[in-house]
Amino acid sequence: MSGYGDLDWRDIAPLIPRTDDYAWKLYESDPLRRSYILAAIACLRLPEGSRGLDAGCGIGLQTMLLADAVGPRGHVTGLDISRTFLDLGRAIASKAGYAQRTDFNEGDIYGLPFSDKTFDWIWSADCAGYQTNRPQELIKELARVVKPGGIVSIMVWSSQLLLPGYPLLEARLNATASGVAPFTRGMSPDKHCMRALGWFESAGLEQSTAHSLMGEFQAPLQEEVRTALLALIEMRWPNVKQDLTTEDWELFQRLCDPASPDFVLDVPGYYAFFTETIFYGRVPA
Repeated sequence: MSGYGDLDWRDIAPLIPRTDDYAWKLYESDPLRRSYILAAIACLRLPEGSRGLDAGCGIGLQTMLLADAVGPRGHVTGLDISRTFLDLGRAIASKAGYAQRTDFNEGDIYGLPFSDKTFDWIWSADCAGYQTNRPQELIKELARVVKPGGIVSIMVWSSQLLLPGYPLLEARLNATASGVAPFTRGMSPDKHCMRALGWFESAGLEQSTAHSLMGEFQAPLQEEVRTALLALIEMRWPNVKQDLTTEDWELFQRLCDPASPDFVLDVPGYYAFFTETIFYGRVPA
C-alpha cells in the first residue's frame, strides 16, 4: 500500500512545495486514508475500462487510485478549481506513470465543463458533499455528465475520535464554526451533507445507498502514521482559536505539539478512529 504506480509514496514529497500547507497536509494524511478510500472505491464496482470523473481531485492521489480501479484501458479525469492542485496532480501522475490514463481540468462542480453523458461514473470525496447551499442542483449537475445507468458518488467526513481522554474538548472543537463547516447556524437541516440520500432521491437517482467506512489506529504508531494523524487533526479543526476559551485553546495547542509532554499521540495505548460516509446512486437508464 506504499506506492502509486511507478512512484513510492515517499517519492511524492519532493514534488509538493512545503510552502503550500494544504497540499502538504493532503500528502501527509494520505497513509491514514488510503485503505478506506480503496474500500469505498471497491463498493462502486467500477467497470473495467470505464471512464470517470474525480470531481474535486486535489493533488490527484485519489485520481490515480481510481485509475487503478478501472484498469489500463480505463481513464479518469481530475477536476478542481485550484490551478496549483491541478499542476501538482499532473506532475505526480506523470512521475507515477499515469499520464496516459489521467488528465486534469480546471472547473467548478456547479457548472461542469463537460457535455451531457460524457462519463460512466463520478467520484467526489470531501468536495461535492460539502457544497450544501444548493444540493439538489449540484447532484443534478453531476448526474448530467454521467451516462444512463452510470454512478454518481460523493464521500464526506462523518465522525471521529482523535483526542482520546479529552471528550469535552473534542466536543467543543466539533461545535466550533470549523468543526461543523460547511453547515452554519440557521442553515436548513436538509442541506447537511449527511442528508445526501434525500438529495439523490430529489435529483432522480435510483438505487441510492449509503455506507460508512472507518479508519482506526492504535499505539505503537509508525512514524508516517503519527505525521498523518497530526495533519488530520490540524485539517479537522482549523482556525478554531476564536471559538474556544483560552483554557481550551491552550490545551488543544499542547495536545498537538510534538515537543509537549501532553502530546496526544504519545499517550500510552493511544487509539483513534474516524469515519467517512459514501453516498452513491445510479442515473436512470
